[in-house]
Amino acid sequence: MLEAEAHAVQERAAGGAEVVVEGVSKQFGRVVAVREASLRIESGEFVALNGPSGCGKSTLLNMIGSLQRPDAGTIRVDGEDITKLGSPAAYRRATVGFVFQLHHLLPILTAGGNVELPLIPTIGRRERRERAVELLGEVGLAERVDHLPSQLSGGERQRVAVARALANRPRLLLADEPTGALDSKSSQRVLDLLASIRERYGMTMLVVSYDPEVGRNADRVVRMADGRVLG
Repeated sequence: MLEAEAHAVQERAAGGAEVVVEGVSKQFGRVVAVREASLRIESGEFVALNGPSGCGKSTLLNMIGSLQRPDAGTIRVDGEDITKLGSPAAYRRATVGFVFQLHHLLPILTAGGNVELPLIPTIGRRERRERAVELLGEVGLAERVDHLPSQLSGGERQRVAVARALANRPRLLLADEPTGALDSKSSQRVLDLLASIRERYGMTMLVVSYDPEVGRNADRVVRMADGRVLG
């Protein structure tokens, strides 16, 4: 079983997932975070999502990533309604990579160990190590594989987080303010990295950000306000 799952991960087709959000709403108590939002993202498209604080951007991103369920509406990824999945974890493991503003690296694990984490359910130890080394090399951190997060700069920690997001070769990369905690130089390096990864793998990318540089790197900028997707 482990070998079959490993083969599936290694052979997963490159390219991006198509995302279709239709009439999605989400409420927390009396607060309506997202109101009847609709959005279509084509396979391989890089979309930047921006808008004022509290407008529902992160909530929409989390619902597309199946971290939260909408109260109404549908979200289809490659034609499958993910709001009705019995096992959202399987969908996230097979399709989605996440990058957040705070890197969320485990402090007791090395950079390599953090990248290996998503691979534990699918492939063996040797393959995990090889994949982690490969990915850290891709983000320019091959020499940091055995360093703890405390031994890395903020920009390096975020690049480790990007490598971890790529571990299962996702077809959909979701990033929530990936440069929000970085200085301008580190921010640009992360943005360049995301752009090169998208070009190399053809994955679909949705990035929530206030940073205008994200919009300049994206194919399209989508705005939200008061829980609604504009346009």
